[in-house]
Amino acid sequence: MERAVSVVTGASTGIGAAFALALAARGNDVVLVSRNELRLKELAGALEGEHGGTMEVLPADLGTDEGVATVEARLSDDARPIELLVNNAGMLTIGLFHTIPIEGELAEINLNVIALVRLTRAALGPMVERGHGGVINISSVGAYQPTPNSATYSATKAFVSSFTNAVHEELRGTGVKAMALAPGFTHTEIHERANVENTQSLPEFLWQAPDEVVQAALKAYDKGRANCIPGAMNSVAAAFSSVFPAAVTRKVAGMVTGRTY
Repeated sequence: MERAVSVVTGASTGIGAAFALALAARGNDVVLVSRNELRLKELAGALEGEHGGTMEVLPADLGTDEGVATVEARLSDDARPIELLVNNAGMLTIGLFHTIPIEGELAEINLNVIALVRLTRAALGPMVERGHGGVINISSVGAYQPTPNSATYSATKAFVSSFTNAVHEELRGTGVKAMALAPGFTHTEIHERANVENTQSLPEFLWQAPDEVVQAALKAYDKGRANCIPGAMNSVAAAFSSVFPAAVTRKVAGMVTGRTY
């Protein structure tokens, strides 16, 4: 029986690496995408040694047109069809919007939104023609309310959630799925890369491990859900944000990020 092939972006660490591990354990071949070729090769070797199959290393900087085009071409290759795309690559900027460099904000929008839209489109065309497959787009609990000190990040994730929910509905009856995954605080390198130094200020019970997030995501994806918010606390936070006015939720979010960032 031919093995399904999944593509995972941002696969070198964190949630992306956890997705790669979980999918390999399911018997998938995995195309590993990241800027860090060395890490990808190490991960590919470990996954092949533990689970067999073929782990394809595809180095690409999704912050560039060339990098996105490289992955688009792989997603569109009819000779090597893709069953699942996990759009995990993303970046976080922190600080007061009027004080931080605009170049970083634009790069964040380019990676979190533009690259994700391009790759989703490249994946879905062939999938719909075949009548099966799917996309998991990584959003965030931050998508559910304006978030001071990471205004652009939460805005990009709000786009991801809205976009993915609309596409999910468009795909009804095609055999193809789209799901937005909205984790909360997760132990990954994204905070370190954004120079967040005070993550210890939040209690440990608010945090999740990448493998917990991925287990919840794949369970929800298998059921055909449009959204997955892993963890009871994150579900409560999202529900709170949907019920209370933005004047309240943005102040609460600002207090949390003010302590953390």
